Amino acid sequence: MINHLVWVRVTGQIRKHLSLLFWIIFIRPSYCAAIFLFLLLSAKRYNMGSVERAGDATSEVESGEEEIVGGGELAQHLMKSGITRNEMLAAITNRIHAETLASLPPNVRRRIRALRSLQKDFVDIEAKFYSEVHTLECKYEKLYKPLFEKRAQIVNGLYEPTDDECLNPWRDDSEEEELARAVQNAAITDGDDKAKAGDETKPAEPAMDPNVKGIPDFWYNIFRNVSMLSEMMQEHDEPILKCLQDIKVQMHEDPFGFTLEFHFAPNDYFTNTVLTKEYAMKCKPDDENPLEFEGPEIYSCKGCEINWKKGKNVTVKTIKKKQKHKSRGSVRIVTKSVQADSFFNFFSPPAVPEDPDSDIQALLTADFEIGHYIRERVVSRAVLIYTGEGLDEDDDDDYEEEEDSYSDEDSGTEEEEEECSSEESDDEEPAPRRRGKKHGKGPQETPAECKQQ
Repeated sequence: MINHLVWVRVTGQIRKHLSLLFWIIFIRPSYCAAIFLFLLLSAKRYNMGSVERAGDATSEVESGEEEIVGGGELAQHLMKSGITRNEMLAAITNRIHAETLASLPPNVRRRIRALRSLQKDFVDIEAKFYSEVHTLECKYEKLYKPLFEKRAQIVNGLYEPTDDECLNPWRDDSEEEELARAVQNAAITDGDDKAKAGDETKPAEPAMDPNVKGIPDFWYNIFRNVSMLSEMMQEHDEPILKCLQDIKVQMHEDPFGFTLEFHFAPNDYFTNTVLTKEYAMKCKPDDENPLEFEGPEIYSCKGCEINWKKGKNVTVKTIKKKQKHKSRGSVRIVTKSVQADSFFNFFSPPAVPEDPDSDIQALLTADFEIGHYIRERVVSRAVLIYTGEGLDEDDDDDYEEEEDSYSDEDSGTEEEEEECSSEESDDEEPAPRRRGKKHGKGPQETPAECKQQ
């Protein structure tokens, strides 16, 4: 549902900007000067890689500005205001729409104001609709709870389902059973061939114990199957996520919001048994811009403190830098702790300032989308994501072209860095980088760090 809504918004924005471009070129050609200025400023910011290049770009833009200023007052105003690219584009768009409305007859503009009043009444009713939907979600959460508790018991080996509970009359399991036998026979044949050939270069992986309890690595494999989550998950996160026993959702009717609970088995990384992420939402139109209301939206989120055991904090890493003195030529070693890429940074969201900028707002929006997806899709359809039946189309796509091609050592400086053991630090930390998606959906061996209860 979320991906569909995102696609609808993206295609709507594309159509909107294409129509705007057509209108500018053929109806308001005078605005091409402002758009051209916007492109020049964007190119200038993109090319500022060194002092020399910055100077060249500045001189080029300045030489072009003398020609652009005469193109219109809007271009001159935008050039001097120092606003961002998004704000510049929004200012141009608003100016175009304002002039379009101003060109209409007075009686038509009067009727448009009446339509805005009707739209405000619609928004007020829509807000009530979303509030009642949230109330229904809180009501039905209590009905879902016994089902999710039994699921957790089966997954963690605390309850063995009966034969009747294992029946799925709506599906034919014969094909699945035939495939399982074929896989087993292939494994046996392959093992015999290797034994005859005397191939001992690569030991075969041990088969899963047929008497194993529960469903090993249930939630870990779900994380691997969902691209949104696998991109956040790093290799050093895997042993911890294999200890994840359950994910629960607690709905809050007043205040409006929900809390995600991640339940872990005892492990060698932190002492917490439950990690939480709380989302607070509002479902009320803004007093200053009521017509921009599009449904419930997040206004704050709060993580929790993870009590890491000594030397086990995967969210930070210690690096050593060799610095050479410019005049004396002496070398010294500087040790610094920096933030490491990790899924567990999810529990340390950015603080929400009173007037968040576009970057902070984008981070909060992405954080909310992840939390909403876990609540709406992962928790409610866990078994279907585990088996692959409930995956979205995007989760089967190949994202190799979007993966980062640089390594941790590509710092862009002359300093040599050496990664050391992880320790906590209050030093300034860089923003985390996501890694590429992991492919494969097979069950993985449970790590020794995760103790079964």
